[in-house]
Amino acid sequence: MDTPSFRLTRAERLKKREEIQQVFSQGRRVSCPGAKLFILKNGLDINRIAFTFARKYGNAVQRNRSRRLSREAYRLSGASLRRGFDFVLLVYPGGDLFQNRTRQLAALFSKAGISEKT
Repeated sequence: MDTPSFRLTRAERLKKREEIQQVFSQGRRVSCPGAKLFILKNGLDINRIAFTFARKYGNAVQRNRSRRLSREAYRLSGASLRRGFDFVLLVYPGGDLFQNRTRQLAALFSKAGISEKT
């Protein structure tokens, strides 16, 4: 019996430098304390996301932990989002608790108007 995978698929990851730069330069942005979300329509049937950090965001262990928290918070909230967007989540130091990150993402998606609940 196959167990379902809860990971982000390769197609859901925004990996290419050019695509991430395009979201930064052409996308609109919404912010909340501790995070900023850049959003750009991608013309696809899926959402893609990349996680990045402000300069001087601790060491590699702290960045990787924050990336894991952010990925999990996005995975839990991703089903309630409209499709067809590229996201880049810029995280600032501090507030690396799962509850904080979940609230940050909910606030950002609500501000952006892409949550289906709004």
